[in-house]
Amino acid sequence: MKKFSWLFIVIVFVAACSTVAVSGRRQLLLVPESQVVALSAESYNDFMKTAQLSTDKANTALVKKVGSKLSAVVEQYLRENGKESDIANFSWEFSLVKDQQVNAFCMPGGKIVFYDGILPYTQNEAGIAVVMGHEIAHAVAKHSSERLSQQLLANYGASIATAATADKSAATQNTINTLYGLGAQYGVLLPYSRKHEYEADHIGLIFMKMAGYDPNEAIRFWERMSAGGSATVPEFLSTHPSDANRIAKMKEEISKL
Repeated sequence: MKKFSWLFIVIVFVAACSTVAVSGRRQLLLVPESQVVALSAESYNDFMKTAQLSTDKANTALVKKVGSKLSAVVEQYLRENGKESDIANFSWEFSLVKDQQVNAFCMPGGKIVFYDGILPYTQNEAGIAVVMGHEIAHAVAKHSSERLSQQLLANYGASIATAATADKSAATQNTINTLYGLGAQYGVLLPYSRKHEYEADHIGLIFMKMAGYDPNEAIRFWERMSAGGSATVPEFLSTHPSDANRIAKMKEEISKL
């Protein structure tokens, strides 16, 4: 029986292995992306019911413009690189909310929210593209699904693999609801690891360049964020690399671009 269990685990892992778009890294996805997107949509809708949309028409239009440009190149990339099926999971939406927090997030499925508190740091269209590209990269790389899969294994052991891979499993739905905490105040489902953050930076820079933006603006944006001090560090940066390490890594990536 023990031998069978280990064999089953190996089979599940092999079946659940996927490849991250752009970076090519192998990842483990135990939960179907369509299910994660559906549950994320519930959280997003709950958030938007209480959020106050910004009345700044110019910046709202700019956020939507940048989002449209980046999402277009993302879909083009996926279509040209054998990942057209991933496009079906995206239903893009770009919102600017009235809140002085220095924050932004992208839900699985392409629901992207900017807080107007981050605009003094983005400063311009390319600066918005830095943040937008990074957040979209999290969604394209399916980091939420990967993080969820890691937590499913950590919290429930190998036996959860059976439930996680069962189609329309009520147990999996309940587990995901518990781990995600649907309707969380800021719409941030799970913290990303530093590996995910570096990967989102890398992919985001590529998306920026594909959309016609100067990737060097990412350096300037993070220098402004760093100069702002720890008081300006938002929740979505709480598990991120240090500003110095991030900037150094970006300079290396940009030189390759």
